[in-house]
Amino acid sequence: MTDRRLRAGDLIHVTTAASVQFRTPIMFRLIRVLDRPTFDGWLWLDGYQTNDAGDATARRQIFVQPTGLRKLLPR
Repeated sequence: MTDRRLRAGDLIHVTTAASVQFRTPIMFRLIRVLDRPTFDGWLWLDGYQTNDAGDATARRQIFVQPTGLRKLLPR
């Protein structure tokens, strides 16, 4: 996902391609990219994990490689 910037409101599919902690993939609604020091090529994201209907189920901060994220189209 290097060709598009992450924006508030984006719905993102997060899998092991973004981080090994997501062995079970999640859908994530982005609030913001956090300004925290990280390793090169990694980001902290703040947002909500969503269910299949798009409803927020948990607020989370996740540590991921943006190249492994996939933006989903709005429903």
